[in-house]
Amino acid sequence: MEVPVLPLITFIACRMFEDEIVHIVEKDDSIRSLLVIDNADSGGLVTKLTDACCDYKLVAETSLPDCQSDEGLTLVVEMLELALHAKPEHLKDVVYSKVREMAAHSDGILLFYGLCGNVLGKVDTELADLSCPVRILKEDNGDVIDDCIGAVLGGRAAYLEKLKSFRGVGTFFMTPMWAAHWREMVVSAGMTPDADNIKLSKFVFDYAGYKNVAKMDTGLYYEKQFEAKVEEFAGLFDFDIIDMKANPDLLVRCYGKLKDEIFSE
Repeated sequence: MEVPVLPLITFIACRMFEDEIVHIVEKDDSIRSLLVIDNADSGGLVTKLTDACCDYKLVAETSLPDCQSDEGLTLVVEMLELALHAKPEHLKDVVYSKVREMAAHSDGILLFYGLCGNVLGKVDTELADLSCPVRILKEDNGDVIDDCIGAVLGGRAAYLEKLKSFRGVGTFFMTPMWAAHWREMVVSAGMTPDADNIKLSKFVFDYAGYKNVAKMDTGLYYEKQFEAKVEEFAGLFDFDIIDMKANPDLLVRCYGKLKDEIFSE
């Protein structure tokens, strides 16, 4: 009797979501095979998976056709570089290209991205011709999340509520991954041309009205130097540190919805 091949789900993800992906893997016992695409951006995720004692296998994209498990769900994760945010249209081209490559091997694809310069908000319709469902991180009301900050705050309304609570005082939000890679991210976001030029960066932050940095405790502690990195950042720019609670629940729900969609077919 032929053994049925069970579903394969693919994550195509910005590196800013490394922690949340490890969290999902740790909590989902239905994942029987975890495959990480071996590329220049997989190192951070691999280190965290190893530290969390998660079983995984590094694979090349070319080996995917024969990788599905007959014992349970197969999860494939491909991480993409942070610098893609510098040019939203290029980010869209790269993400869409990866989706089209992976669709032939996948039963469902989840993009760990938000609107990202308003270029990824129509994946449901623009990629509807593919053979598997392609979904992106969304709020419970169906809106695509704004970004990685809004994702762990629970959506746009919660994000705006936090912003209003500071009464106009500029506050720089930092997740653990933002803290670890803030230099690269502020350059990619166009905030400063040279994050190592502290004098220039300080001028830019002061001009924008930033006075605080929000240390966002997501409940995930894969980045070991989070507190030290936030303190370093605050010290460089004379910011006050504000403790803020966040969580990965919205991302977990997005994953659960895709699983339900696939398994109900």
